[in-house]
Amino acid sequence: MSKSRLLIALSLAVAPAALMAAPATKEQLLVAPAGARHYTISSIAGKHGDVWSWTLPDGRTAYRMSMSLRGWITETDEVDTAGTDGRPTVIAIRGFTDNGDATEDYSVGGDGVATWKTAVDGGSAPLGAKRYSAYGGPWLAQERDVAALVAAGDKGIDMLPGGHSRIRIGQPMTIDAPGGARSLKLAFIEGSSFAPTPVWLDADNRFFGNAGQISLLPAGSEVLGPKLKDIQEKAVEGLVRDVAHRFLSPAHRTPTLFDHVKLFDSVAGRYLADRAVLVANGKVAAVGAGGSLRAPAGTTRIDGRGKTLLPGLWDSHQHVGGDDWNLLQNVATGMTNYRSPGSLIVDALSITKRRAAGDLLAPEGKISVIIDRKDPLAAQGALTVTSAAEAIAAVDKIKAAGLWGAKFYTSMTPAWIAPAAAEAHRLGLHVHGHVPAGMRPIDAVRAGYDEITHINFIMMQAMPQEVVDKANTAARLEGPAKYGKDVDLDSPAMKAFYAELAKRGTIVDPTLTVWEQLMTSDGSALSPEYAPFAAISPPAVARGWKIAGYPLFDGLTRDDFRKSFAKMVGLVGRLHQAGVRIVAGTDGAGLELVRELELYQQAGLTNAEALQTATIIPARMTGMADRVGSIAPGKTADLILVDGDVEQSLAALRHIDKVVLDGNLLDGDELRAAAGFSGRPR
Repeated sequence: MSKSRLLIALSLAVAPAALMAAPATKEQLLVAPAGARHYTISSIAGKHGDVWSWTLPDGRTAYRMSMSLRGWITETDEVDTAGTDGRPTVIAIRGFTDNGDATEDYSVGGDGVATWKTAVDGGSAPLGAKRYSAYGGPWLAQERDVAALVAAGDKGIDMLPGGHSRIRIGQPMTIDAPGGARSLKLAFIEGSSFAPTPVWLDADNRFFGNAGQISLLPAGSEVLGPKLKDIQEKAVEGLVRDVAHRFLSPAHRTPTLFDHVKLFDSVAGRYLADRAVLVANGKVAAVGAGGSLRAPAGTTRIDGRGKTLLPGLWDSHQHVGGDDWNLLQNVATGMTNYRSPGSLIVDALSITKRRAAGDLLAPEGKISVIIDRKDPLAAQGALTVTSAAEAIAAVDKIKAAGLWGAKFYTSMTPAWIAPAAAEAHRLGLHVHGHVPAGMRPIDAVRAGYDEITHINFIMMQAMPQEVVDKANTAARLEGPAKYGKDVDLDSPAMKAFYAELAKRGTIVDPTLTVWEQLMTSDGSALSPEYAPFAAISPPAVARGWKIAGYPLFDGLTRDDFRKSFAKMVGLVGRLHQAGVRIVAGTDGAGLELVRELELYQQAGLTNAEALQTATIIPARMTGMADRVGSIAPGKTADLILVDGDVEQSLAALRHIDKVVLDGNLLDGDELRAAAGFSGRPR
């Protein structure tokens, strides 16, 4: 027996109960034989991983995926047994991802009852005509579901554990590809996400691949990624244009009077009872006591009793580009502004142009571009460089595109930061980013950073040198997870660090919600940032929000990780107390923003101080405070009306009643429906 066959036999002999005890290691996973179908995972930064598929001697289908994405590792395999109707009767997935244990078992009994178990859920139900949708597994395995949806046609398929999906297939198009022209079709899967999900089919309607900032394509076809991404984004532009025109019609720009509301004064950091605000011609026309303002004829009058009126929210860590639907969802959840800490230049210019033309319903933003050293661990979507001179040239390219900032990344050579940052400042650009491996945050600030991104990089100030030196790998999480619980946040060295950040005017973008989910989750419950949205979201999305947490290592427990996360929260409080400016960002979909603010309250910020991090402070950071970030006469009418008293609970921010975007009065329920929600969050 060959070595690969022996590994297959041994790995498949392990009982499912044993598999659930611990994730399979990389060495225990299947090894793809020579001649296996081969796909790659890639971006403009290079190749990030591989996926193979082949048929086992007994007729079952096997998949194997191996990926390193900026140091986050995925190693999984999958074996499927097909029934007489082609549907899987057994699915066995093993391995691990950066979200934890990937083990998943599904089977159909002789009684027709389907049973499934993952690291985050489990259940059983009569299969009937339904089809099980796997929680995880190698990405190429989606081809089996795509084939079933194609066969089902317009009627689609009911899915287990829940939901209904169908596929819409476009017309064939000829694409220049390696080896000659290919006939491909762009299709959209509906029902599995908030918005239609693009997928590429071949001429025979078989799965060809996925394209985007990260693409899954047949080996040798990686060059098609950007081309296919551009085509599908043009198709999406047409869909979102119709939505934008519906909401941004003249009927939504009539004068509006909000009367008898509680108003949040973001500049003073206080709430004002019984106020009135008049919006006209896209601006805040007047602010006064409740009942005191006269409104012109035709004004829409809104009784604000029991409600809170606030400046529109900011997410200061919202990567934009490639998902216009998410921008619509951002508006639906009260976001009128964002700062993107890393977008492709072409995406940034497209979003800005279409928003200005009224063809895209989206918050208004400021955008940075990532610069990283050309390296296997380089950030996807980055401008990659090989010298200080090239780093300076990349900064010049960002400025020439009319964008706002340069974001340096973890694989940058430390010596290149100072000259590149100096060029950025000469050109009036904001400088921020991850801290490059080998540097501590204070080194980055002294080299020219205006802002540090992510609280784990602030924690690097107290990490052992071996962690700092590998901060472009998973060590940037694993180090703080392991050692964070033991850091003395009030030591003289840390206090001196906070003081220097404050003196230099350094800004910190903590993104606590990223680390809360990874470090504290154990698969038993939905993370607090997503729980309020679960009941109104597509079942597959809500299920995907559950994770088993970052894999434990070195004998650490989940409680150890939670203690380290608590230190991260405490670190935000210490920074704020020292006078360091905090801006609220999620590095997610934006749904996490309210939870981010709640964590700031846990850190010691007041309710109003937490809200300032998502209103006036980012407006000042981006140079936009003369137009947005607060409610005052003459400012752009970017407002949100919340059903409830935000002063009593920041959780009320999830209950958006109305959004005023550039003076357009938009209904919260209608926005949520357009964004894919089935109701109001709890």
